[in-house]
Amino acid sequence: MKRTDSEWKRILSQEEYRILREKGTERAFTGEYDGHFEEGMYVCAGCGNDLFESDTKYRSGCGWPAFYDALPESVEETKDNNFGMKRIEITCSKCESHLGHVFNDGPDPTGLRYCINSVSMDFKLDEKK
Repeated sequence: MKRTDSEWKRILSQEEYRILREKGTERAFTGEYDGHFEEGMYVCAGCGNDLFESDTKYRSGCGWPAFYDALPESVEETKDNNFGMKRIEITCSKCESHLGHVFNDGPDPTGLRYCINSVSMDFKLDEKK
């Protein structure tokens, strides 16, 4: 999914654009989904691509929503050495929007912590439960 910069600016809020397209970060403990634990699916705010199932979300205490696994082929990983840190950036595999970073300090079964900006996601409630 390719959009021009002007198309992104038209469909996203200023804060969504800053985070999704300019690789920004929301302030810790301010995001809508940090303490959110309803059953459903977290999807990309840029394109609606399914990213994380709610049963992989956990309380990490880091200040951002954390998941121990992403859906297969939903995210791309890229080395990010900005700001003097060695991290792995996570982007949506469908629209290339910045989501957050993944770290290897998470719980079993994967040992991973997908640390994701709330602004990067929307939530779809599981209506069946």
